[in-house]
Amino acid sequence: MKFEILAPAGSMESLIAGVRSGANAVYLGGKLFNARRNAGNFDNEELKKAVEYCHNRMVKVYLAINILISDREMQDAYNAVRDALLAGVDAFIIQDTGLAKMIREHFPEARLHASTQMSIMTPAGARFAKSLGFDRIVLPREMTLDEIIEMKNSTDMELELFVHGALCMSVSGQCYLSSILGSRSGNRGLCAQPCRLPFTAKGDRNECALSLKDLSLIRHLNKLDGVTSLKIEGRMKRPEYVSAAVAAVKKAIESAYSDDDEYLLRSVFSRSGFTDGYLTGKRGREMFGTRQKEDVISAENVLKKIAKNYEREVPVIAADMKFRCKKGEQCSLTVSAAGKTAEVATDIPETAVNKPMTAESVRARLSKLGGTPFYAGEIDIELDDGLILPASKINDLRRKAVEELQKTSPITINAKPFEAKSYKEKNCKPYYTASFRDANQIPDKHPFAHVFIPIDSTLEDFIDNRAGVVLPRGLFGTENDIRKRLDKLKKAGISKALCGNYGSYLLAKELGFEVFGDFGLNIFNSESAGLIDNPILSFELTLNQSNRINADNTGVIVYGRLPLMLTRNCPVKESVGHCKNKRNCVLTDRKGLEFPVICSDFPCVEILNSVPLCLSDKMSDVKTDFAHFMFTTESQKEVEHVINIFENQSSPDFKFTRGLSYRAAK
Repeated sequence: MKFEILAPAGSMESLIAGVRSGANAVYLGGKLFNARRNAGNFDNEELKKAVEYCHNRMVKVYLAINILISDREMQDAYNAVRDALLAGVDAFIIQDTGLAKMIREHFPEARLHASTQMSIMTPAGARFAKSLGFDRIVLPREMTLDEIIEMKNSTDMELELFVHGALCMSVSGQCYLSSILGSRSGNRGLCAQPCRLPFTAKGDRNECALSLKDLSLIRHLNKLDGVTSLKIEGRMKRPEYVSAAVAAVKKAIESAYSDDDEYLLRSVFSRSGFTDGYLTGKRGREMFGTRQKEDVISAENVLKKIAKNYEREVPVIAADMKFRCKKGEQCSLTVSAAGKTAEVATDIPETAVNKPMTAESVRARLSKLGGTPFYAGEIDIELDDGLILPASKINDLRRKAVEELQKTSPITINAKPFEAKSYKEKNCKPYYTASFRDANQIPDKHPFAHVFIPIDSTLEDFIDNRAGVVLPRGLFGTENDIRKRLDKLKKAGISKALCGNYGSYLLAKELGFEVFGDFGLNIFNSESAGLIDNPILSFELTLNQSNRINADNTGVIVYGRLPLMLTRNCPVKESVGHCKNKRNCVLTDRKGLEFPVICSDFPCVEILNSVPLCLSDKMSDVKTDFAHFMFTTESQKEVEHVINIFENQSSPDFKFTRGLSYRAAK
């Protein structure tokens, strides 16, 4: 098996630990614009040193700019990309499609990796990513082996897969729990991990119904043929963790991974052990776990042992040498390694009085490459008889040649200058659209220009309500079924589709639907909005930001229980063993607030906010082209009441939230 081992680097110490333990590539973040903004991260000078260190050891460096970027931040993002390219970064891990568009237009030679935050989980999603210029897809952690194989067989793009590390309950990119509850957005790099706090399902003693064990697929690497890169999560983790995880993956690739290695890995960090439940399809309660006292204690016992594994430089590159020492000429040394060559010279040798140099003694001197990434390869020696050169001079030749090999050449890049755009506030009187969880919620009379209902609704419901189709955000393994259903709906005259995943978006467009982009696409700036038809903007934008998104026919959510998580495990079912009523299950947090859990016939479950967003008395602040309503748990009578307060622009007479409409998520 030939895999890239991709190590996390939240600091220079972790980077060195990963490289010395066997990583082929590292991923790291700058001081801005990455999904681990609380890690140490790297400023420009530190980034240059990190790239130089890695490249001298044949290790690639990927810079994570894997958060959503606002219009005002695009200039700074351009500068960050330019500086990273000048530092020699090999690729960029990107979530924001608008940022990807900007990079492709201004830096055509840059390599782009589609972050797992983009939720690319189907062949159609891969085609969409490829159309934007991405070279690699970081697959969701929640995929089964069959789904990974489907992706491998459907695209020529590189695939990257997380094989070890922390596992979020939510599908990456589709979690808004930290953002809505605490204004610290995971999509902006500051997740506070509220999912690790107590959440309980009724009748269950488990107080952490949203906390999963750490992922570990290390025992399954032989099944992952076709995956390019094996990724380790952990930019917030200590160097010992990085070293242990990299070493474990390397051993597994070499078929040398043992129970002792797993014990060491579990000891350095775990949450009651590991899980492989998504890959194997064996999801259930055994996937859940929290950090226990014994986990912490076990880490203390192994850290020193692991640290010894990366104390010293590991030679990984063969250095071929040619030493020339002729009478009456300066002695010279030429060293070639990793496609680079260095040549240095020193004094003219003298005639030996007693013991002349021998090829063996010179070879022994030249082979002393300790403390460098090189080991001695072929050593060719041209030496006249009877000559002597001080050992210090030979050592000096070797040191100077190695230093020359490790010097970096100036980097030039193909870059188009950035021209800042002005973003004027829209001033529209928005028309209304709405999505319903059930067609029975739709009143006979309503103000909505477009109505959308779930894809598994009956044909009669679509036709009677002149409704468009809502496609699920979680598409794992269902693309063929969804394509067949969409084809049937299209033939029945259904013409509109609301899509919250890039795979479903492209699929609906290919089948000829008029497509509306839903909130799950995380449209956060004018560039990303311009790539999508009729986009509902991210509800992590403030109203002021949304009003200034310059693209055609943009919308914002003005009412509804905002989805806080999209999960592949039903936390109620896995906690109490059943989920009898798919529409009335709830989770309760430590404050007693209840969060509805909505199951469906598709692979994922939605966890909704405890109260709805409502802007009924703030509609004068909404200046986008349309305003969208999301009806989930409401009865038809409650829907009618919501419509009434919006028509009267009156204040809500029920518990509600303004969401992030007036407070920017960090």
